Amino acid sequence: MTTLADIKVTPLSDVCGAEITGVDLSQPLDGATVDALLDAWRKHLVLVFRGQDVTLEQQLRFASYFGELGERKQAPEPLRDRTEGVLQTDKHTLLVSNMKVDGKPVGAFGDGDMWYHIDSGYTERPYKYTFLYGLELPSKGGDTLFANTYMAYEQLPQDLKDKVEGRMALHIHEYKRAEEVDISGDISGSPHWFHPVVIRHPETGRKALFVDRLMTRRIEGLEPEESEKLLNQLFDHVENPKFVYAHAWKLKDFVMWDNRCLVHGRTWFPQDENRLLRRCAVEGGPRSA
Repeated sequence: MTTLADIKVTPLSDVCGAEITGVDLSQPLDGATVDALLDAWRKHLVLVFRGQDVTLEQQLRFASYFGELGERKQAPEPLRDRTEGVLQTDKHTLLVSNMKVDGKPVGAFGDGDMWYHIDSGYTERPYKYTFLYGLELPSKGGDTLFANTYMAYEQLPQDLKDKVEGRMALHIHEYKRAEEVDISGDISGSPHWFHPVVIRHPETGRKALFVDRLMTRRIEGLEPEESEKLLNQLFDHVENPKFVYAHAWKLKDFVMWDNRCLVHGRTWFPQDENRLLRRCAVEGGPRSA
């Protein structure tokens, strides 16, 4: 049985991230332990638990301590082959993997690098929290990069703060890893939503940038050229290494993060080596400026 005295929080960088020891995620946790983890989470934004032996059911139970479990998003039929995997049998679970069974993907988003993004940021209710568990890993690469968008907003030049304050942006997804969506034509067949460029975290009260290179494609009220220029300035700023913690995965790592104040991406890894991570999430709510 975990007690508060067992929990140790060790920061992993000055930007974000902390390793938690003294907690067995395969076991039920009491309210005081969950509250202690939530306090650490709000401070460090990314929590890492090493060497965890966690079943799917145990992962979902743990995630449910923090809110309503999010269902795996269903892509429109023309795009569905990019997201469906033959081993994705639980509606709350996504397998992030390049592995195949009989030539068919076991999960989704498997190969190579992936641009920075916000999980389900293209929906009305983007996920609040994401939980990822490492089951198989390549010999190198495949790191997850977390950019602290609190810091990015706070260090944004004042002229750019003034430009984005009160603006809304289009988030759209076509289930690719490193390619922007063409929005010059009809986008009705691609999932999309508008969110504030700057949001205020409902629990901490801090402002954060809510844009990402993979899915944010237009700032409302600006001419296309001006929107494109401003978005690229924001992307480059958010992805500055001074705001980034790079998580190098170890087998059986369990990593959880807050999507409201982070964007995350993935580094390249060898395509001929297996990588399998199991993801679940907690539903969020509409973003407010």
